[in-house]
Amino acid sequence: MNFFTLLNREIRAYFLSPVAWVVMFFFLLLTGFNFYAGVAALNRGPSEVTVVEAFFNTVFFWFGFVLIFPLITMRLFSEEYKMGTIEPLMTAPVRDSQVVLAKYGGALFFYIVLWLPSLLYFAVFTRVTRLEAAGAAGPFLGAYVMLLLIGMFYLAVGCLASALTRNQIVAAIMSFTVITLFFFTGLLNFFLLNVTPALRELTAYFSALEHMSEASRGFFDSRPVVFYLSLTVFVLFLTFHVFQSRRWRN
Repeated sequence: MNFFTLLNREIRAYFLSPVAWVVMFFFLLLTGFNFYAGVAALNRGPSEVTVVEAFFNTVFFWFGFVLIFPLITMRLFSEEYKMGTIEPLMTAPVRDSQVVLAKYGGALFFYIVLWLPSLLYFAVFTRVTRLEAAGAAGPFLGAYVMLLLIGMFYLAVGCLASALTRNQIVAAIMSFTVITLFFFTGLLNFFLLNVTPALRELTAYFSALEHMSEASRGFFDSRPVVFYLSLTVFVLFLTFHVFQSRRWRN
């Protein structure tokens, strides 16, 4: 019961904040332009690329995708530390794990809401053109499942960064740096010369770009699922201990 009360508090904090609505507006503007650009590119001539692949594998998609996580998570703990509202929360009859999971759950809920309107893009496309956006349900579902899995991990990174500092800007920079470095680790194949097969396989295992590309084509691989879920749990575990250590220091 305490957890759901905390979760409701976090969700309300998002939708009562003007910053969240500004983020949602510009994010939907960017994804809408990305969808339009993808469809326009496919209209230039015959292509084996589906609309789903064109939407989830562009520079515009990844730019907006990486950027939203610091904006969603930077206030989670930092604002509480700065405003002093963390003190009543720490003395309330709730567990530290409930606080961490409620804040993460609120961020995850907002992240899902942020992507829900994108479903309308494909629905409108199918209705207007009478063509399937993916050709089958597998690529469509695979792309959104991968979107959720990668997002869960990146949100956890943002939670950890916010728990480490009372400054929201510092938290945003920390999370953006870690997420960007992690993202570009999967692109080392394009930057390094004489890449060995072992290194190519290793970087592909870390590559969010590769995971999304395969999922949007309908290829299912359980390794990315285990990879992102394991990292999410591990980072949340670190966040819990960081929050707990700050509680005892205070």
